[in-house]
Amino acid sequence: MIVAEAWKASYLYWVFPALIVATVFAILGLIGVIFAIRLFAKYTCGRFRKTTRMDGKTVIVTGCTGGIGKETARDLAKRGARVIMACRNLEVAEKVKDEIIDSTKNTQVIVKKLDLSSFASVREFAADINKTEPKLDVLIHNAGYADTFKKRKTVDDIEMTMETNHYGPFLLTHLLIDLLKKSAPSRIVVVASSLYRLASFNIDNPNPVDTIPGYLYYASKEANILFTRELARRLEGTGVTVNCLHPGLIETGIWSSVPPPLNWMLFPIIKFFFKTPKQGCQTTVMLAVDEQLEKVSGKYFSDCRESSLSSSVSNMSRAKKVWEVSERMVKLGDDDPRI
Repeated sequence: MIVAEAWKASYLYWVFPALIVATVFAILGLIGVIFAIRLFAKYTCGRFRKTTRMDGKTVIVTGCTGGIGKETARDLAKRGARVIMACRNLEVAEKVKDEIIDSTKNTQVIVKKLDLSSFASVREFAADINKTEPKLDVLIHNAGYADTFKKRKTVDDIEMTMETNHYGPFLLTHLLIDLLKKSAPSRIVVVASSLYRLASFNIDNPNPVDTIPGYLYYASKEANILFTRELARRLEGTGVTVNCLHPGLIETGIWSSVPPPLNWMLFPIIKFFFKTPKQGCQTTVMLAVDEQLEKVSGKYFSDCRESSLSSSVSNMSRAKKVWEVSERMVKLGDDDPRI
């Protein structure tokens, strides 16, 4: 009894409830701020709002079994395009194809095998496209590989990240360029990343098998942009344009390569602050569809608008050197198309 009365008379008896209420309101306020930021990000990120149709157009989208590639394929199918899903995992790709057809009611969605980490697979895919497709209006280099620490070589004895993200697309572009020129006006869209600023493609070591793969992801994205700029220069006057883009930080499976405990710490950030795949595909779709961009080439976009580049990727002399190194790495033959 005495203890109870003493407690009631104490300072804490009156302050403690106020602290609980303040804590509850602080937590609710924090949750509110998080969702407000999330909502702000959702409605202020670039959105391509035009309803431009793609009926009669043929589009190749690489790596579209999930993430922004899947949403890109879905969006283009919804616009009436004939969409060729170029994917490594055919079993998953077929399920995604059925899902896209079901949601868009466009039956002109097909799956073809393409493993960008194998030059033989790239050549087989390109040969099939050149044989069976009378035209190609848009080629979208979306597929990307990322691993944080695990070092891997491809069947071509090349570092996995660099071949999948750069050398494979470089070769594929060469092998399909005649069809793209024949189909002009046509477009090439390269999904890069603003994270290119964190690394540099090493011209003196184009097959960096001993380098940390996480770093090489950034380097491959710099190579993507340099490739885009030199390709645009070489395609001047052909009716084929090429542009690259930063899709934003996206909530996709690519972050699964981050090992614990770092991935546990990243999870709430990714979940609450990163773009959804549907938001992330908007700039890709714009570059593939927008009629106002028909003659725009060699540019870098982010959030559906043109963005600036660092001096390292603005250097055309460097872009030319990366191109020449890449030609040697993919071993272009005498009978292969040259750009």
